[in-house]
Amino acid sequence: MTSSEWRVGVLFSRSGISEITETEHFLGTALAIEEVNAAGGVLGKPIVPIAYDPGGDQTAYRNLARRLLADDDVNIIFGASMSASRKAVLPIVERHNGLLFYPSMYEGFEYSENVVYTGATLNQNTFALAEYLLRHHGCRILFVGADYIYPRESNRVMRDVVEAKGGEVVSERYLPLHADEQTLRSVISDIVRLKPDAIFSTIIGRPAQRFYRMYAETGIDRRRVPIASLTMAESEIREIGADACTGHILSATYFQTVENEANERFVGAFKARFGQEFTTSVWSQPAYAQVHLFARALARAGSLETHRISEEILQEDFLAPEGRINFDADTRHLWLHPRIGVARADGLFDIAWQAPGPIRPDPYLTASRFEDVWLEA
Repeated sequence: MTSSEWRVGVLFSRSGISEITETEHFLGTALAIEEVNAAGGVLGKPIVPIAYDPGGDQTAYRNLARRLLADDDVNIIFGASMSASRKAVLPIVERHNGLLFYPSMYEGFEYSENVVYTGATLNQNTFALAEYLLRHHGCRILFVGADYIYPRESNRVMRDVVEAKGGEVVSERYLPLHADEQTLRSVISDIVRLKPDAIFSTIIGRPAQRFYRMYAETGIDRRRVPIASLTMAESEIREIGADACTGHILSATYFQTVENEANERFVGAFKARFGQEFTTSVWSQPAYAQVHLFARALARAGSLETHRISEEILQEDFLAPEGRINFDADTRHLWLHPRIGVARADGLFDIAWQAPGPIRPDPYLTASRFEDVWLEA
């Protein structure tokens, strides 16, 4: 790296099972870097990204993280999306004393001095979703998820909340990441047979998109019996087809329909840069915000040294498109804005509920109680 630039790594999959959502991460990252550079860079020097596509393969994630840190003279990485990807690169980042900016919602129960966590933890999305489903749809919930750590941990916590509030989990199934049509149809058969009041889905990628299309084919009233998710955002709805998704529910900290000036600027810039057909989402927005947080910290640190960036960024208070965010220094996670959205005919979400302000992250669920949900009827 020359003294005339700030070199950083970008490690998101633009192919493979999580192509759509991780491309959103990538586009949010790229837009923010371009904005910082257009404004003069940081201390007069541009941010220069070194980007690789791991293709959704965890071995590739690990090898490319090592390449960035050991061969490309990089110690800051914006990257990983699935929890499996984060777990794959974390030992490499820690061994090389790098700093990973991780923008995905995830299961929590992790702390590393070498990670900045900018996505939601379970107390910032799952608690409110459980309450919303029980109040507005009924007490019988069917769980289906991909067989890896995030779905299993999300379902474990969701089950605890649902049962603590008098609800019932009528079935809980885990599918391979690349679940085939026959496997998905067996889940649809379970739904038709068990007649739950709502489905909590943590299936991801192409299988999730097929699952939503199959559900639409059943003719079940989605306004009455929705699929609820923590991940199925605007970009994937565009891929599935909005007409197959109306009525389904997403619990997230950001929607394109959030109303504030910062979001109006973000949505306008995103569409101007990538095309009017593109939507922003809970995948692109945290990736975008974390680059701006990094740039502000870098301006004060004046160095890419891991400890200095880490120290400065925990002091940040930033007006992001989702609203004002700041770090909880004890956990290295952000205070975020929980919201519940209901999918509508144009592929965007009506915001059915939102917290009155940012909610403190509780990745170990040590302070959160199931009755401490901020939902109002």
